[in-house]
Amino acid sequence: MRTQRHLTWAAARLLLLLLCLAMGACVTGRSPAPYTESGIGTYYADKFEGRPTASGTTYRSRQLTAAHKTLPFGTVVRVTNPRNGRSVEVTITDRGPHVKGRIIDLSKEAARRIGIFGQGMAPVELRVVRAAPSR
Repeated sequence: MRTQRHLTWAAARLLLLLLCLAMGACVTGRSPAPYTESGIGTYYADKFEGRPTASGTTYRSRQLTAAHKTLPFGTVVRVTNPRNGRSVEVTITDRGPHVKGRIIDLSKEAARRIGIFGQGMAPVELRVVRAAPSR
């Protein structure tokens, strides 16, 4: 009986220690590794100018916005063209792309800034730089 109670107390202390360690990571400001993704990027066609996006905003080709399949609306992502090293920060305002193998649809201005406008699609690397604001 004493051994069983001793083991239960040891398990409770271990659980408490693990909980403290987990909370300590939150308190110290350490966060999980940033979200990154590599794949093919594209940009919006002209026909989408002025149309509403999935977030409710209106698409404007001169703004620095993008569509992503899963990142929350309002997330700011740095998109880099690995061929020339140029990058741009865009805000996720829409869902897409809706073509298999593509990871992001950029506004025309964003595509121009990283040098993929006119190519149709190109390899890109994504990195979240600012999470979407809490609601």
